[in-house]
Amino acid sequence: MNQRTNAIFNDFRRNQSWIFTTLRAARVPNNVINSTFRDVIEFTLRNIIAPPAPGPGPIPGDRWSQWEDLGGVLTSAPAAASWAPNRIDAFGRGTDNALYHKWWDGSRWSDWESLGGTLTSAPGAVSWGPNRIDVFARGTNNAMWHIFWNGSRWSQWEDLGGTLTSAPAASSWAPNRIDTFVRGTDNALYHKWWDGSRWSDWENLGGTLTSAPAAVSWGNNRIDVFARGQGNRLYHIWWDGSRWSNWEDLGGNITSAPAASSRAANRLEVFARGQNNQLIIKSWNGSRWSDWRNIGGTITSDPASVSWGPNRTDVFARGTNNAMWHIWRD
Repeated sequence: MNQRTNAIFNDFRRNQSWIFTTLRAARVPNNVINSTFRDVIEFTLRNIIAPPAPGPGPIPGDRWSQWEDLGGVLTSAPAAASWAPNRIDAFGRGTDNALYHKWWDGSRWSDWESLGGTLTSAPGAVSWGPNRIDVFARGTNNAMWHIFWNGSRWSQWEDLGGTLTSAPAASSWAPNRIDTFVRGTDNALYHKWWDGSRWSDWENLGGTLTSAPAAVSWGNNRIDVFARGQGNRLYHIWWDGSRWSNWEDLGGNITSAPAASSRAANRLEVFARGQNNQLIIKSWNGSRWSDWRNIGGTITSDPASVSWGPNRTDVFARGTNNAMWHIWRD
């Protein structure tokens, strides 16, 4: 966005130099002139001119935004978390295999920052409270590694063990509670949780996964986990507060790991890449699952999704230019 703003501003200043000369003659400070025109250009780019989508646009009438390019050079799928309304933290693996972080503060996107580490998978991210973020990834020893933001600084990376054959997923159903999920060497789903004072051992939840899992919580002591299974179909398992369900087959023909988010209690949205590399969605309305629907785009990674408030969903994926692309619905 900064590069596009600068390019338009510089072209405008060259072609309309008389405007700048007139304003300076009126004793308007040069920094005020430049910042005002830059702000107008950036506002126009973000809110009036629809940025080019990386493929076919959203399906008509579905109230999805156009796709926007958030830059970066990703070598993995992105991850996303939210710790407050109108706040999003996005993560991805960079070309040096380190973890990179970019955030929306309610009015603008930050630049990318490096959080170090040596990742061998996409990251997974979750927030369990205001100004708290936990990020997980597979390390060079195939174990799950963890880093967190405590409101003032990022921690050091810590090794949580295990032998992962996928990127991890994370969810939280209460303050200081985290549930993480991975695919193990036997392709089953494995679960490890933080109860507020210690990490559990790994537990085997079965299944035959052909992708990384996705996890989300829509209420206290509730967890829903999704993964691609045999036949490239979406499979689902959930924790209801007392026991884990059996796996259920939700169909489809997906070409990526799924992503999952919740806009409200007993509401779920699951995203995946479809047969033509487009983003597709399947949703739970509290009583039944919808059919799969096409949102469009051309994505080259698993998607990531997050909701920061009722009726708001943000989805991220790597595009054909290896940058992170973003689409949302409110």
